Amino acid sequence: MVNRDDLEAPQEIQWCPGCGNFGILRALKDTIMEIGEPRHNYFIVSGIGQSGKVPHFINLNGFHTLHGRPIPIATAAAVANPGLKVIVHAGDGDTFGEGLGHMLHGARRNVNIACFIHNNGIYGLTKGQYSPTTPHGQITKTSPKPVGVPMQAVNPIGQAIIGGATFVARGFSGDMEQLTGLMVKAIKHKGFAFVEIMQPCVVFNKVWTWDFFKERTYSLDDENHDSSDKVAALEKSFEWGEKIPTGLFYKESRVTLEHELYTPREGSLVTHETDRSDLQQLIDELSL
Repeated sequence: MVNRDDLEAPQEIQWCPGCGNFGILRALKDTIMEIGEPRHNYFIVSGIGQSGKVPHFINLNGFHTLHGRPIPIATAAAVANPGLKVIVHAGDGDTFGEGLGHMLHGARRNVNIACFIHNNGIYGLTKGQYSPTTPHGQITKTSPKPVGVPMQAVNPIGQAIIGGATFVARGFSGDMEQLTGLMVKAIKHKGFAFVEIMQPCVVFNKVWTWDFFKERTYSLDDENHDSSDKVAALEKSFEWGEKIPTGLFYKESRVTLEHELYTPREGSLVTHETDRSDLQQLIDELSL
């Protein structure tokens, strides 16, 4: 069993007081404790941004990679060692700006990873530029004045569903019970699991406040939403404004990338027996 002390890291947490990331980190720790598997079975990958600090603040195996690149790194880990529980922590800018192509291809490949996407609608680490999820017309440090953000925001849930993710959900960093439950289900899911996590940036996004989300979010469970209906899930992904749906939007069962690549006889890269004669033949072919 894993307890909270096991997960405490020595690094000082460097998030602003009131940041939504504290709730996400707490939910992640609660998730690991609930699943109960040894810490060495987990591998956390993050990109650049405030979300990228997560591997530093929890005592698990972690890899802090380049901006927009956590999903390809996580894909490599999951394919090489299918026994790992691979988790991505990335932000809205990391995922839907530089990393959008990686997200879509990770989803269509159905690689067995859980992606927890921190969405605060702003670039917080670099001090307040608008991000791909900042709503049209919102005033930020870098938006033209007085018109605000001059383009439509990305629809994260819709992108994940259309891209081919087999588990698509949304949580809120202020609802620990729901968020922890979604994280547990995402990690246990066999395939590409995508969880958008709505959170406030109390310093740079004065629109998406704690009260903003508390007054608008509701659970799809309250409406008996059918998570096997892809069309209904996609329609719900466009609901945003006075009401913001949370919970499980869509789930399906589909063969994962790892099972497409490996046969039971061959095994994965970490278990496959290598014939050194094959290696010598390759060396000989490449010799001058």
